[in-house]
Amino acid sequence: MRVIGAAEVEAALTLDLLIERLREAFRGTTAAPAPHRHTIPTFGERPGQLILAPAWQAGRHVGVAVLTDFPDNPGVGLPEAMGAYFLLDARNGRPLALIDGRALIVRRTAAASALAAQYLARQDAERLLMVGAGSLAPHLIAAHCAVRPIRTVLIHDADRARAKRLAKKLDRRSLSVGATDDLPGAVAGADVICCATRARQPVVRGEWLSEGTHLDLVGSQSPDAREVDDEAVRRARLFVDTREQATVQGGDIAQPLAAGVITLDDIAGDLYDLARGERAGRRFYEQITLFKSVGTALEDLAAAGAVLRQA
Repeated sequence: MRVIGAAEVEAALTLDLLIERLREAFRGTTAAPAPHRHTIPTFGERPGQLILAPAWQAGRHVGVAVLTDFPDNPGVGLPEAMGAYFLLDARNGRPLALIDGRALIVRRTAAASALAAQYLARQDAERLLMVGAGSLAPHLIAAHCAVRPIRTVLIHDADRARAKRLAKKLDRRSLSVGATDDLPGAVAGADVICCATRARQPVVRGEWLSEGTHLDLVGSQSPDAREVDDEAVRRARLFVDTREQATVQGGDIAQPLAAGVITLDDIAGDLYDLARGERAGRRFYEQITLFKSVGTALEDLAAAGAVLRQA
């Protein structure tokens, strides 16, 4: 059995490769049941979570992500999310690899957003707003830049200094990156808005959105948390990564469903539908589109298989 660290994962998983592996996976027959979530008491202010996410494809691979999410970790200098991915041979159960879970999942999360954006963001999208400057943000910025001609990026974060540090790190001649405190103005001026926050209440409001915007919602992955308000959901053509999980786990979809703001029929499709060509994505230039991602073990398995082949 191979042990594959973060550096090897980073070297193996180029964005172009991973986006195509995810597209193939959503077109295929991978089984990915809902993850098992267990609350872990801590001595901190908030409890942690243990998440077990299995998936398998007959005749190829079986895998399970073993992840932890401890919200108080940044206060002691540790990442909130950590874990490992265990990959096995589906023909006989033989262990194949133990892979750094954090490196794997941040890359597949960003690639899933890029895959959705290929179907949902305008072809000429040049201006990206990144809401949230945490560990996922640089990967999400790179992913959107890989599939659309992004030339300008603005970063907004509740921690102004963190937004400025990330902007300074990513700014270069071919990509103008800056920090902003004017969230309503930045929202109105963006072609693509990517949110990766721990917000409990909406930070982006539908009244700020311009026509033709694409919203990519990656953060606040619990039923009682959300990043956009009902008006944003009401104005947009809605897509999710998987219907079964996003409609339950993603508060940006689950809460409007529970309140009757939208119905299940208002969700135009998921990544299965888009990858298989069964539903159209963006239908016209001025349309607002919204993609809510909560993650799926199918993506983990596809990424882990790609790592093993490339490493």
